[in-house]
Amino acid sequence: MGNPVETGRSNQHTDLSTEHLMNTSVIWIVIAAVVAVLVIAALIFAASRATRRRRQRQAEGIREQAKLETARDDRRQALADETAATARAAQAEAEAKAAEAARLQERAASHHSEAATSREQLQDQWNRADSIDPKVTSGRRETPDHRE
Repeated sequence: MGNPVETGRSNQHTDLSTEHLMNTSVIWIVIAAVVAVLVIAALIFAASRATRRRRQRQAEGIREQAKLETARDDRRQALADETAATARAAQAEAEAKAAEAARLQERAASHHSEAATSREQLQDQWNRADSIDPKVTSGRRETPDHRE
């Protein structure tokens, strides 16, 4: 068994070693926790950055698709405008043709009316000639018009 003074020193030395080991363990645990927190933070940052890049690429894809659709819509609008202009031209042409047809119908009606008036005048002349001519008896005449 040894000297009590020495025994006290040895307990003190053991207590210091244990305390030193505990302090070192706590330090390592704290370091490990800090490293774990830093690793988790780095992973979260990397995941966030990757998500942000993925969303940016997705937005660029959507914008590119919208650009293509805009060009397609512009062509569709131009075709619609061109078709509307063609329709207006056809309508104007149809109206001009309708006006010409109406004018021609009026002219035809005028010609019919003149022909009818002329026929009446000619018939009056024939009747007058027949009334004057002594050879014509009871409304019979010898004309190419009234052969029997």
